[in-house]
Amino acid sequence: MLYDLLVIGAGPGGYEAAAYAAKLGKKVALFEKTELGGTCLNVGCIPTKTFLRSAKALEDCHEASQYGVKTADAVLDMAAVQERKQKVVATLIRGVGGMLKGAGVEIIKGEARLLGKGKVACAGKEYEGANILIATGSVPAVPPIPGLKDNPAVLDSTGILELKEAPKELVIIGGGVIGLEFASFFATIGSKVTIVEMLPKIAPVVDEEIAKKLMAELKKGGIVFNLSCKVVRIEGNVLVFQDPEGKEQKVSGNYILNSTGRSPVLRGIGLEECGIDFDRRGIKTDEFGKTNVPGVWACGDVTGRCLLAHAATREGHVAVNNMFGIADRMRYSAIPSVIYTHPEVAQVGATEEELKSKGIAYRKAVMPMAIAGRFMVEYAGKSGTVKVLVSEKYGQVLGVHAIGGCCGEFIASACHMIELELRVEDVRQIVFPHPTVSEALKETVLHA
Repeated sequence: MLYDLLVIGAGPGGYEAAAYAAKLGKKVALFEKTELGGTCLNVGCIPTKTFLRSAKALEDCHEASQYGVKTADAVLDMAAVQERKQKVVATLIRGVGGMLKGAGVEIIKGEARLLGKGKVACAGKEYEGANILIATGSVPAVPPIPGLKDNPAVLDSTGILELKEAPKELVIIGGGVIGLEFASFFATIGSKVTIVEMLPKIAPVVDEEIAKKLMAELKKGGIVFNLSCKVVRIEGNVLVFQDPEGKEQKVSGNYILNSTGRSPVLRGIGLEECGIDFDRRGIKTDEFGKTNVPGVWACGDVTGRCLLAHAATREGHVAVNNMFGIADRMRYSAIPSVIYTHPEVAQVGATEEELKSKGIAYRKAVMPMAIAGRFMVEYAGKSGTVKVLVSEKYGQVLGVHAIGGCCGEFIASACHMIELELRVEDVRQIVFPHPTVSEALKETVLHA
């Protein structure tokens, strides 16, 4: 039987692409060795957000008096948090399965491997397809730190999601998105959290002005930061690092979280045998999702381009469109990102540092979120900021960066502005609902 498309990997890139192709009337098979939904649904985006929602509920209880509500002492039940996480994940997995079944996608459980042009092997059978989409995702990176491997005190982003009790002390290697979200959760529920980061700033992809505000807020929550520090080794539950002056320092915890990034899944899927061009950063693709081998495409984390679930979904759609004759290309200028810490951070487009490095003339406006009345209603005693960068020459929106409130919910409006190359005057004509926190976005644009 010849399929129109064989998809390897059922994460957001793979399963969305499979369903989309099937809805176009194509015969599609989707291979997955574990659970539908990939890292994001099973051990990434969704489980971590359930944790963070529980922490937010605890925080709300502690701050309820600001809203005229008296509560007894609130405590977090980690076992109940885990139970809720499992229920949410299981429900969503069933939803993905139902969606794929409804679209007519054939789901094949097992580890798939490329055999050559148009051929895939899985569970002792061979399958042929006119196109193959590789969407094998990524796994936690394992840096060559002495004492890290096979150490029961060291957890990665998957293992830490299974803890039955909150650690009294947690040490985190890495101040990127993953490390910061776990730091926010555990600090909120009472753990003493220390972050050791090699770079001189946290959240390296975030606009520097916003990143500084984030670190200041997280420090208020008790998180300790050691920046510009290199991890030397791990001795049991003790992390040894070199401080900026070159002196060795030690910090211990019940657990050490390795959150040094993610690595694409490249081994054992037949890339070498098929002659597909890749390096340690991922499979090389063009703006259409093509690899160097005709009929073989790739999307998501395995390409190393943009390790975000929503970017993977769009990359998968672009690949499907192009393989079936619909003109499309991938653009990354308006891909949003959110850090679900407390406070939340959201951004899309260029940072101020990027504009400076490229010599692009710009104007900027930085406004408090409290300019929107709804923010003051919803976030008593909290601060928030919206930063907007616009072109000096044409006035179009180039970048939007925010911290505080529900900025991850209104950043999509900023995506539209950048994708459609809207100018300040264009945004002036858009009506935002009142009262909403999103009004802070519009007001900041109008001040740029």
